[in-house]
Amino acid sequence: MAKVLAAIKVNPADENVDLDKLAEAIKASLPKEYEVVKHEKVYVAFGLYILRVYVVMPEELEGGTSKIEEYITKIPEVASIDIEYVTRTEAF
Repeated sequence: MAKVLAAIKVNPADENVDLDKLAEAIKASLPKEYEVVKHEKVYVAFGLYILRVYVVMPEELEGGTSKIEEYITKIPEVASIDIEYVTRTEAF
């Protein structure tokens, strides 16, 4: 069965947020249907970084990425998120 892979840009609340700990907090906040398969720090400008997480979820879940947005934005260290892209995959 195919799954959906979403690349999500997570903007931290301030520049002092530990992005590795933030990635762990995101993993812990998501239900078992969602799996963070990768995360990376992305340079923005002037020493500022954001976090990009790649989340795999079942294709048949209703609501698409809106549930992911709800879970992640509840984390206090997150200022905002942007869904960069969503694609269907059978790799996971």
